Amino acid sequence: MANIRVQQPHQLSQAKAKEAVGQFEEMLGKYRAKLEWNGFSAKIKGIGVGGDVMVSDREVTVNVELGMMARAAGIDAEKLKGSIARRLQEALV
Repeated sequence: MANIRVQQPHQLSQAKAKEAVGQFEEMLGKYRAKLEWNGFSAKIKGIGVGGDVMVSDREVTVNVELGMMARAAGIDAEKLKGSIARRLQEALV
């Protein structure tokens, strides 16, 4: 199992930061995963992928766990981490 952790600081309100995470949600769709929100935190649910997203008043933290199925499908953990970091940075600037 591969674990990915990305933290992105922001200067938005907590509500605006949560809205901005929408770009990350779109990316998850490519991997047949989705976010299930409960306030300012969400669980990442999908086949071969899990994790969570936490939106605070200062940063967004994304934790992704790639299971065997995701890795067998050729998902590269380092490329995914870079993609998540880039999308969060663009969304939260």
